[in-house]
Amino acid sequence: MKCIMNPRPDIQEELIKPYKEMEDVYSLSCVVGDAMEREQVMRHDMKPKSINKKIIGPAITVKLTAGDIVDCLCVFEIARPGDVIVIDAFGETETSIWGGLMSGLARNAGIAGAVIDGSCRDTDEAKMLEFPITAKASGPRAAHTAYSGRKEPIAVNVPVCCGGVIVNPGDLIVADEIGVAVVPYNELEAVYKKARAQADLEIATREEILKGATVDELLAKFGRI
Repeated sequence: MKCIMNPRPDIQEELIKPYKEMEDVYSLSCVVGDAMEREQVMRHDMKPKSINKKIIGPAITVKLTAGDIVDCLCVFEIARPGDVIVIDAFGETETSIWGGLMSGLARNAGIAGAVIDGSCRDTDEAKMLEFPITAKASGPRAAHTAYSGRKEPIAVNVPVCCGGVIVNPGDLIVADEIGVAVVPYNELEAVYKKARAQADLEIATREEILKGATVDELLAKFGRI
């Protein structure tokens, strides 16, 4: 693999918008994961490394090469405002492939966030920029691109494995402080209906709990907790 640059997939924004309108829902990654019967949920170690802000948007995928990690600057030629950069760095924890300058470029491009199966750095700068990053790890060692100038091998907009989940270009990423759920693009409508229904049920249940309802009362009224 040298450099593969596939175009951004055609994405119907009307399928993404309803999920963004759920941004105020508690534990959104859990709700969406439950709507998919607990499938499509990334590993537990994929956690926020900068600000605590939900990441909701379609995936622009990046596949790197194990043992030869390079910077993914070329992704900015393809990504559009609202997209999420999803990087398969093979879980590499000792070489960071996303830093403060990348966060600045991404924020300026309107990118919704970055999800990295690997390491990031300059998280203090990302916090200052209010740019959300979810990653497996963080550490100071940079990729070799800044020293060698080489930006290959890399593949953009190909199927990747991130956090143990296959992510295709255009799939919806829902990340929060708890974790990451991935909604396949062709299932967006069906999953949204289930997620919205569960969120509404949990909101109603939560209100009853705050009023002092017992377990038996909740089960009788809602059928679950």
